[in-house]
Amino acid sequence: MVNRFFIFLSLIAGPALAEPPALGLPLECTLGETCFVQQYMDLDETKGLRDFGGGKATYDGHKGTDFRITSRVAMRHGINVLASASGWVEATRNSVVDRLLQTDYDFAEAKGKECGNGVLLVHRDGWKTQYCHLKQGSIIVKPGQMVQKGDALGQVGLSGKTQFPHVHITVFKDDKNIDPFEPENNLWDDDLRAGLAYQPTRLINVGFADAGVNMAEVALEKFADFRPSHTSPALVVYMRAINLVKGDQIRLTLTGPNGQIISKTYDPEASQKAVQIYFAGKKLPAGGWPDGEYTGLAEVLRDGAVVDTKTVRKATP
Repeated sequence: MVNRFFIFLSLIAGPALAEPPALGLPLECTLGETCFVQQYMDLDETKGLRDFGGGKATYDGHKGTDFRITSRVAMRHGINVLASASGWVEATRNSVVDRLLQTDYDFAEAKGKECGNGVLLVHRDGWKTQYCHLKQGSIIVKPGQMVQKGDALGQVGLSGKTQFPHVHITVFKDDKNIDPFEPENNLWDDDLRAGLAYQPTRLINVGFADAGVNMAEVALEKFADFRPSHTSPALVVYMRAINLVKGDQIRLTLTGPNGQIISKTYDPEASQKAVQIYFAGKKLPAGGWPDGEYTGLAEVLRDGAVVDTKTVRKATP
């Protein structure tokens, strides 16, 4: 017990440890592929919105950073929430039910438990990190336990006040909220900074289907195993994007073995969209679809320039 006490003291005191913690990724994922920053800290103290990049990829009063995953299926498979820095577990909560907030009852149930299942870590020199919205029953650490940077705390979930699976991380210094993206004092590990460079508008899902798609179907990966075939009733390319801004346009292009099947550019967005879904395709032609490879291209256009793009390819059986 004495040894653990002195280890704890070494974490929170001493002139050699006065520097702020260098933060690692709070999810076991690949940035830009299996996880994305959905929302940043709101730095506007009025009713307006302003993230650290000068945009509006946040909501009023948001005091942390949201790292989202691509689907609820990925959540069910289990994605670990990681300690962004070494520290001591101060508190946990592990019993809140995972649910999408859709009804008044859902929102009422989340009141007072907005963080859902979470972990609070104490670091050196007055620093703390809080991790929210973990999966019910997944937290594997206990108050008083020491954890190392990168250790699993639990798994990403849908508990508390949330409408998509993600981990919300809040950083505190002497109980004051700190934005880890602050340009003058960026707290992220050096090897993460390129991946965390400010690019809030991202394509997070691109795929094929044989019919029009909706948000729930994409979140549940309904068409993950779909493959174009000679008799598919339709061929559709779909995409889901986050943090679109007013004026953004989406272009979807579907190409087959015999050339382009369809290319559609949507009208400019009339307002900012936190998340949006689009699809374009064609019905089964006479004679069926030719055998070979099909390519779907999704692009986000801003003032005519491509700001993000993803390609998906699948061949007929």
